[in-house]
Amino acid sequence: MKKKGKLRLLVVDDHPALRAGLVTIINGQPDMQVIAEAGDGINALTLFRVHHPDIVLLDLRLPGLEGAEVLEAMKQDSPDCRVVVLTTFDGEHDISRVLRAGAQAYLLKDAPTEELLGAIRAVSAGQRHIPPLVAVRLADHMTHGELTPREVDLLQQLVHGRSNKEIAAHLNLAEETIKAYMKGLFAKLGVVDRTQAAIRGLQRGVVHLD
Repeated sequence: MKKKGKLRLLVVDDHPALRAGLVTIINGQPDMQVIAEAGDGINALTLFRVHHPDIVLLDLRLPGLEGAEVLEAMKQDSPDCRVVVLTTFDGEHDISRVLRAGAQAYLLKDAPTEELLGAIRAVSAGQRHIPPLVAVRLADHMTHGELTPREVDLLQQLVHGRSNKEIAAHLNLAEETIKAYMKGLFAKLGVVDRTQAAIRGLQRGVVHLD
């Protein structure tokens, strides 16, 4: 049963040991308690709809549904829900997507316990918590600009090592069209070749290695 005045949290992470550690830390606080925990995106949504937690502590890389998709679905269900993203990903594309979707805080998993607890309390109070490193990444994203869905697709093909000819066949486009798209992609990423583009795309979190 919920104790009066305690923040009620849903913890979502697919690593059982890490999730257990988070639960122990949170339940050790006098003003917080974990009311549910999930190891995948679909179960997270189910528990969110059942328990209506005050705060959701959400990882991004989840089986079933990606964390960003879970966040977007939660916000559709309950626009005022409060979400703290806790992840290993610091690419500006990841950061930008979840902040646009409505996350109030974005922390990396190596953040000190005190910072995590402070972020939870800040979000509960209606504030946002964006650490300096994350803010720098986000500013970098704003400087370079958004990639179009087509450019993201091209970048994913580059990460998999496919040639322009192979990409053209995959997208059902002329090879010269692919070359033109590549030129624009390189300009947006601030790179001069395919290898640099793939590396930059991974660094920015635009694409991920499966």
